[in-house]
This record gives sequence, C-alpha cells and structure tokens, in this order.
Amino acid sequence: MQTLLLNLINSPKDLRKLSREQLPQLAKELRNFIIDIVATKEGHLGASLGVVELTIALHYYYHTPEDLLVWDVGHQGYGHKILTGRRANFHTNRKLSGISGFPKRDESEYDTFGVGHSSTSISAALGMAIASQLQGKLKRNHIAVIGDASIASGMAFEGLNHAGVTKANLLVILNDNAIGIDPSVGALKEYLLKSSVGKKLHQDNIFESLNFHYSGPIDGHDFEALFKAFANLEQVEGPKFLHVVTKKGKGLKQAEKDQVTYHAPGKFDKLTGELLKKEKSVYTKFQDVFGLTLLELAQKNDKIIGITPAMPTGSSLKYMMQAIPERAFDVGIAEQHAVTFSAGMATQGFTVFCTIYSTFLQRAYDQLIHDVALQNLPVIFCVDRAGLVGEDGSTHHGTFDIAYLRCIPNMIIACPSNEVDLRNLLYTASLGIDKPIAIRYPRGYGRIKSWQIPFEKVELGKSKYIVRGSTIAILAVGNCVEDAKNAILELEIKGKISIVDVGFVKPLDVVLMKEVIKEHTKIITLEDGCIKGGFADEFNTFALQHLYEGNIKNLGVPDEFVSHGSIEELKELVGISKEKIKIILKELL
Repeated sequence: MQTLLLNLINSPKDLRKLSREQLPQLAKELRNFIIDIVATKEGHLGASLGVVELTIALHYYYHTPEDLLVWDVGHQGYGHKILTGRRANFHTNRKLSGISGFPKRDESEYDTFGVGHSSTSISAALGMAIASQLQGKLKRNHIAVIGDASIASGMAFEGLNHAGVTKANLLVILNDNAIGIDPSVGALKEYLLKSSVGKKLHQDNIFESLNFHYSGPIDGHDFEALFKAFANLEQVEGPKFLHVVTKKGKGLKQAEKDQVTYHAPGKFDKLTGELLKKEKSVYTKFQDVFGLTLLELAQKNDKIIGITPAMPTGSSLKYMMQAIPERAFDVGIAEQHAVTFSAGMATQGFTVFCTIYSTFLQRAYDQLIHDVALQNLPVIFCVDRAGLVGEDGSTHHGTFDIAYLRCIPNMIIACPSNEVDLRNLLYTASLGIDKPIAIRYPRGYGRIKSWQIPFEKVELGKSKYIVRGSTIAILAVGNCVEDAKNAILELEIKGKISIVDVGFVKPLDVVLMKEVIKEHTKIITLEDGCIKGGFADEFNTFALQHLYEGNIKNLGVPDEFVSHGSIEELKELVGISKEKIKIILKELL
C-alpha cells in the first residue's frame, strides 16, 4: 500500500522535501484528511477546504517559522495546523484539553498570532514587519492572509492605511471567496466581484491607491500561479497585495454548493457530504426565539429595525431579513459601525434591535459608551452567545459582557432565564424605553416547549423568587437559574434554600435584595460570566453597604481565560455546573 504523502509531513521542513509535482496529490490528501476528521468530530469546514493549495504553497515557498505567517479568521487554519506538527492530534481539535480550533501562540511556534476575531492580520503582521526592520532582520518575510469577508472591516483598512506609508516587507494576501459565515455584503464586495482571474481590477484600484503593489487576481487553487506570484513579489520592495480567488468548501460538492451550512456543518457523511440526521429537538434555540419574536413584533410595528454585523444566520436575524428586508440590515464585519449606525437610526425615532454576539460587542466598546450611552439613546442590544459557548473557546466565550456593561451609565442589563422571559423582554423593549438596554442570552436550546404565548410586559429592574426558603439564598443570573433549580431538586432539601431569578443585574432590585440579606444567613451568587466585575461584584458591594454579616459565596467564571470544550465540561471546570452547586450547598448546610 502506497504511503500517503501527508503522513511524511510533521513540519514545513518535511513539506519542502517534496517536488512541486507532488503538491497536487498532497492537496488532495490534506482535503480528505480535513473532511475525515471534521465529518465525525465537527468543526469549521468550508474555509479550510478553500485554502488548501494556498496553505501548502505558503509553507512550501516561504521559510516558516522564520518567515512570519499570520492568518486572519482562524476558520482558515486547519490545513496550517495539520502541516505544522499537529496532524497526529488533530482529532482533538476543539475538544477539552485538545488543540484549539484557532491559531494560538502558546500551541505552536508556527502560530505567530492568536486569531478568533476577524480583521486583525494586517495590523499584527505590520507590527511584526516594522519590528523586524528595527532588529535589522531585513530579509524576513511577513505574510497576512485575510479572507472570509474580513477585508471589509474597518480595522483591516486601518492596517492598510498605515502600511501604505511604510517601507515594511509586508505581503497581504486577500483570500477572496465572497463569503464569510454568510455571503459578503457591501460596496467593497461589489467592487471585488468586478474582477476575475486574469482580469485586473480598475487601473487605479483601491489597494494601489493605498500605496500597495497590487498583483492578481490569480487562481488560489493553481500552485504554479501562486509560486509565480510569490517569486515576482519577492522582487518588490515595500508593502505588497496579492489578490487570490478561491472557492470556499472546495473539494466537497455539498460544501461548495451550500457554503453557509458547511461553514460549520456538524457531523456529516465523509463520502457523500450529506449531513447526518439529528433527532429533532422539541425545544427551540434562543437565537430562533429572538429571530422569530422580532419578526412577529416588526410585522406589527413599522418602527422596528433589525441590525447585525455579519451574523444574520447565527443570530437568526435572517427571518426578518427574508420577510422585511428593507428594515433588517447586515452591515458586514463591522461591529463599531453596527452600533453607531443603530444609534443614528435611534435618533430618528426608530426602535432599533442590534443583535450581536457578546464576544464581538467587545469590539465596539467606545461606540457603546460614546455614541449610545452618553447620549442616552434607547438602542436595544440583543447580546447573543452570552456566557460559555463551548468548543469555540476563549476567543468566543461571552463571559465579560456583564462586567464591561455594568460600569456604563444609563445602561440596563437584562438576563432572561428562559425563552418566555426573552420573548417578553423583547416585547417590552419594543413598546419604547428611555435608555439603552442589553438583553443577554446563551447559545443553544432553551427548555420550554411552548414559548410562543401571549406577550406580557416586564417591569424593568425587578427580580423574583423562584423558590423560597429560610437559610441559603441562591441569586442566579440568566441561564444559571435552571442549574440552581436542578441542584436543589436532586438534593431534595425543602424549605432551607431560596432561589432568586435576578433578571436584571442593572438596575439592581434593591427592595428584593434587602429582603434576601435580611432573611438568609448564607448567600450564593451564581452567574455564567466573570466574577470580577460581574454580578458578584454588584451584589457584594450592595451587601457591604447594607452591613450584611452573613456568608457570601460567589460562583462564576474565575479570573482567567476559559479553554474550549463542551458547555457542560466547561461549567464543571469553572465550578458552576449542577454538581458543583450541589457540593457547595452541602458544605454550606
């Protein structure tokens, strides 16, 4: 049996021992390897399949890790990981204690920069290039591979703008596949679509206007075209831009045809590409509760607007975009713009729902403060993927939103514990509010089968008892309410434990919290976010101010970045799982 070329490669040094004629066979093997693993272990598929030839060509032509290769959007990085010593343990990708799904500096010397959020590669590679100049390393190459719609982000243009007035040895490679997770949007996409392989962009194109030497577009699946371009560009001094056209999902027909689904398809048949059927859940994802409820509200209120930065499918804004496209906007990978665009519409009397992942809202922090809260504009932030998100790991966990929102004046922070609460909060916000509100909810399925019930208005800032007892009070935030309920059910302790559904971290329900500290000698705060700066700090300060003399135990995410793994594994790891809650309760009792 013939030995696979891929099995001979444990580093790019091994790769460079192959002849160029062997590279198409290696590309075929690498694609098959990625498909085989992702089909059973899950992960991001389409982006990595699209850059197989480019990945091989880069590590073959350049002398990594001496030459510095920076990937943009870690979804592209699977082939890179496999070729740089991680083939044998690639099956652990995104699993607890396994390798990360994204490039990570402490995992390999070939991972020059950690990437989970988009559009960082040009700035990082430029920083490396100028550092090399200062160190006299003038022969070192610095390559930023930016793709999956990331070039349209403002940060990418900030990097291009700076690089264009330097003499840095920087090569920016645009992996142009016209899609991120969802299809690309915006004028830049339309501009790039006017080009094709062998047909240059306008004579004075946008990248040349920024003082880059522009080459392309070339076929990103053609090794000879890639090597010829690399060789030509080595003769050029200063910043260079190579426009490469690829097909996301290449090598798997279904992934090429349905690029949105096969971005991260779950388990599938590696031979046919057909998705494996899952038993349909009787529950609904929080994202769909949001999307379907917003559509229902928008159909009755023509002042409602929906906005998302490049996440219409993930956030389920797609329902409104399909039904009422003139009032639902995907603004691309542009979180800062999304927030200020929302603020602008709010000044004109529209009821604006800006749906954005917790970990991506971090990228628009100044806009939250300066453009929304300072002006007290009633933008409704639907903070998706709040809390632990699972296998995407530390770059995507929404564990900081309570902490970074708490300190902003005028901001309401609502934490619905279930689908009905989320639905009613969306309804209440749609009726009109006088300040900004953040409604945070988790990734994945809820626990209520029949959530589409008549709307009820929520009283903002009110918490409520779920269970009332005498000794210990658990103050649970959002998704943690259910874990607290399950913990005391299994302990079969009646009358000793109270559970409070906090509901609102800000403003705090002062009346109910006074009752809690008066009636309980021991209190547990429970949240799926960071303890430092989170609800724990809010309540601890309140208890101190009111001279509480009892015992307070804070459960939440400790002061560290949480790794990747299943949500249940990570809850156990940080100490907020049902079993961990039971242990704490036993100790306190």
